[in-house]
Amino acid sequence: MKQAVDPYASFRELTLRGMILGALITVIFTASNVYLGLKVGLTFASSIPAAVISMAVLKFFKGSNILENNMVQTQASAAGTLSSIIFILPGLLMAGYWAGFPFWQTTLLCMSGGILGVIFTVPLRYAMVVKSDLPYPEGVAAAEILKVGDHDADQQEGGSGIKELVSGGALAGLMSFCASGLRVVADSASFGLKAVRRCSKCRWAFLWPCWARAIWSD
Repeated sequence: MKQAVDPYASFRELTLRGMILGALITVIFTASNVYLGLKVGLTFASSIPAAVISMAVLKFFKGSNILENNMVQTQASAAGTLSSIIFILPGLLMAGYWAGFPFWQTTLLCMSGGILGVIFTVPLRYAMVVKSDLPYPEGVAAAEILKVGDHDADQQEGGSGIKELVSGGALAGLMSFCASGLRVVADSASFGLKAVRRCSKCRWAFLWPCWARAIWSD
């Protein structure tokens, strides 16, 4: 009987460079998620951009592979869960339980929540991931990105997408700087809506489909 051979047996997964890169991405993404969550009330998923950044950076090192990139994006995915403090800590202030943010109490509270999350993940993973028939969209998308960007499998097919990521981030940063910093670009398009509210003819024009259907039905 022929024994199956694991094609990834010789690949290195847990490396020092991967852990350092994952820690850097986690710190940056967590700070960004906390700021974004406190400002607009929502956060972004960090697995997919972390996978793209990992493939773009680690491809310059010898011996990088898909398992190492997967380890980095898994480590960076904690940025989405760590940023959940934006909902709990302000709630303690709003409830009057806290009057500020004591450093050590906040640190111990966040560490306890993270440890409990990891402990409960171990038994729940088998029931909610392994035995579940519903695939996780973010995890499936991150896996497909890692497969496409695996330069060891096929260096000629696809790309890491880091150029698109950097150019999009630079464009978004430039627009935000022009709108919030220089005040030369408006951050919303409210003039047209205000003009519609002031113009009675425009309001009747927007109501045209409603009364037209009423007349036609009669």
